[in-house]
Formats: sequence, C-alpha cells, structure tokens
Amino acid sequence: MPRYFLHLRDSTDEVLDPEGVEMPADAVAGVALLQARDCMAGDVKGGRLDLHYRIDVHDESGKIIHTLPFADALEVVAPR
Repeated sequence: MPRYFLHLRDSTDEVLDPEGVEMPADAVAGVALLQARDCMAGDVKGGRLDLHYRIDVHDESGKIIHTLPFADALEVVAPR
C-alpha cells in the first residue's frame, strides 16, 4: 500500500509529517479533510480559527498529489 505524507503549511510556517500514513490512493482526500478539521477543532477550542493553513499531501516521491486549504474544509454559516 502506498505511503502519503500530510504536511501542514501556511505562507510562512510548516509542520512536516516525517512518518506518513499508508492508505489507498482513493482515501487521500478524505484523510486530509479529517486531519484539517481535527487541527481546526483545536483552534476553535482556543477561541481562534486561522484559515491561512492548508494540508499538502505528498506521495513517496515527494510529489504533491492533493492540497486542501482549511477554508475549503468547512462551511461557515453566518448569523442572519
């Protein structure tokens, strides 16, 4: 099974995934979505949500195969 690396990035910082995760290729988008939402949940508990981040998923050769901006990982419903 292929291994993918989910790196957390914004325009200035990054947290690299050194170990990666083995998963089927068709699971990459869903796993990235869950990881983004998990990161955002911690921020929300702290009272601040920073949507500048994204998750870049790299394959074993280092090629980016999927990018998920945090802003695309949720729907914000504003009060009326």
